[in-house]
Amino acid sequence: MAIIISIVNQKGGVAKTTTAINLSAALGAMGKKVLLVDLDPQGNATSGYGFGKEAKRNLEYTTYDVIMGEARPAQAIVETKFKNVSIMPATANLAEAEVRLLQFENKTLCLKKALLQIKNDYDIIIIDCLPSLGVLCLNGLSACDRFIVPMQCEPYSLEGVSELLLTVKRVQKTSNRNLQLMGIVFTMIDKRLMINRDVMNMIKSSFSEDTVFKTEIPRNVRISEAPSHGEPIMYYEPNSKGADAYKLLAKEVAKKCKAFEEML
Repeated sequence: MAIIISIVNQKGGVAKTTTAINLSAALGAMGKKVLLVDLDPQGNATSGYGFGKEAKRNLEYTTYDVIMGEARPAQAIVETKFKNVSIMPATANLAEAEVRLLQFENKTLCLKKALLQIKNDYDIIIIDCLPSLGVLCLNGLSACDRFIVPMQCEPYSLEGVSELLLTVKRVQKTSNRNLQLMGIVFTMIDKRLMINRDVMNMIKSSFSEDTVFKTEIPRNVRISEAPSHGEPIMYYEPNSKGADAYKLLAKEVAKKCKAFEEML
């Protein structure tokens, strides 16, 4: 049975989707059967796996159809050309779900109910949440077992995480009592900058050691280039520092997943 992990941060531009793409690819390369669920109307995770505008137009079903109950999850899942990774793609029409779901009685549980149908088909399911704390993001948090917070080391980062954790507490009380933080991962790190070092130290002093990933994702031009080529970094530039970092992060995540499985 799959462990479901949401990648979430209400702040944009923190490498959330980049982490979802590259973590899923690295886990797949390790032999894990992975499903990446694109829960962002921008559809950048979908594009990052090589589904451009034309390919998106030709998709019969997407995450939108699944969330709205208009298609079964298996109907919307597409295999990628990368080892062990499939994707439930998203297009701009997913933005309509944010409005339509407000009319549903159990509006935050639609994705959870859908993923239960396919949870036994994968080792790990990763949900790339959109940068907000609206009803779509709440669906992602309600559906997952653990969540990962990518964080850029800049002022106000801690304030943003505090706001997210308040939302998580509400989700725990209402729809997912077992939800827990898997870890915070620092992204776009440049240790030459004092502000990066200061914020990292502040976060580490505010959270327990086991909730901050040891792996840090560097600021790396190859990571930035890879999505425009429709490839995860480990396939686009396998010998880059960015690829090495995501491989290490995948090992940490796999270890935490194993510990979670042993608890069940």
